[in-house]
Amino acid sequence: MKTGLDTSVVLRLLLGQLADQAARAVAFLDELSRGGHGAVVSDLVVAEACFAWQHHYDVSKQDALLGLRRLFADGEIEPLGAVAGVLATDKLASAKPGFMDRLIHGAYTDAADERVTFEKAAGNALSCSNRALANCYPIIRSPSDCDTNSFL
Repeated sequence: MKTGLDTSVVLRLLLGQLADQAARAVAFLDELSRGGHGAVVSDLVVAEACFAWQHHYDVSKQDALLGLRRLFADGEIEPLGAVAGVLATDKLASAKPGFMDRLIHGAYTDAADERVTFEKAAGNALSCSNRALANCYPIIRSPSDCDTNSFL
């Protein structure tokens, strides 16, 4: 059995605050583990936790991403979706496309036949050619379209 953790639980685990709730969250994970069960966290929960940690607790983006990476490091909590691969990105705090865009693109990679974007950085991340016009942003469809340099 797997149990999905809500953002409020993830934040307690990351922050250790509110102390009583953080302790209950840790105890709950221990209980799951002893029972042979696991905890999972969705991309959306990770994105919300990252945002909340930065904007409500004044944690830098780099520290928030490092904390999230550590949350999954021991395998007790399993990341769902694209987040594991995204968090493994070198220099993620300053990468283009950024953390949230990479999560979005990862979700579409798994669920859609194609995706479109006006973001130049997304095209570069897909190894598209440098066909972008001077001040225009191409709509990048899918990785296979990038290979053929086709834009909408």
